[in-house]
Amino acid sequence: MPSNLLKSRTSLTVAAAMAGALIVTGCAGDPHQRTKIGAGVGAVVGAVVGHQVDGDKGRYIGAAVGAIAGGAVGNYMDRQKAELERQLAEEARRNELQISEMPDGSLRVGVAADASFDVNSADMKSTSRATFGKIASVLKDYDKTVVHVVGHTDSDGSDDYNQQLSERRADTVANFMSGQGVPYDRLKTEGRGEREPIASNATSDGKRRNRRVDIVIKPVVEGQEQRAFQPPGYLGS
Repeated sequence: MPSNLLKSRTSLTVAAAMAGALIVTGCAGDPHQRTKIGAGVGAVVGAVVGHQVDGDKGRYIGAAVGAIAGGAVGNYMDRQKAELERQLAEEARRNELQISEMPDGSLRVGVAADASFDVNSADMKSTSRATFGKIASVLKDYDKTVVHVVGHTDSDGSDDYNQQLSERRADTVANFMSGQGVPYDRLKTEGRGEREPIASNATSDGKRRNRRVDIVIKPVVEGQEQRAFQPPGYLGS
């Protein structure tokens, strides 16, 4: 059976099971319960079928993420950006990270990899835990978003090695933030190796800038929920 069809059927099976559980547990006592359950079932099925299975992680995504009314998105993201800037002012002063707004309204926090990891390592430095802890704290407060953690490297080493290293570093950051209380349903990881530099790899400073982890925060907008789960666009210069 084709994998996409299998995923789709699995999604529907899980959605049906969840819907059935809602109906069985809620039918007694409240004469209006079926109406309430119907709304709940629709939300569950829509979330599971809409986002289905994350093939890399083998888990369901989307069900636990709330949505923002379209007219409120700009204010919501502006307030989140201001809070990130306040919490991370010291790190920004030390040039360890940069916070910016992307053309689609998403937020991008670019964190220098050398401030977070030793060379050729995906083990997070103890000194960087406070930084990622601050980011996680803001993400918990602004929970109507999907968080894409994207790893990058410089051009030293083979393409395969750099790809794997970028993936492992992204996974490390996502796992840490999950441990800090950011639901894993909101976290998506990706490695892009050396493919998206933001500076020239011909200089040591350029290589340092290219070794980074981008955290892209995408709002979940009512009626456009799936867009938040789509990978960010090109993150190079």
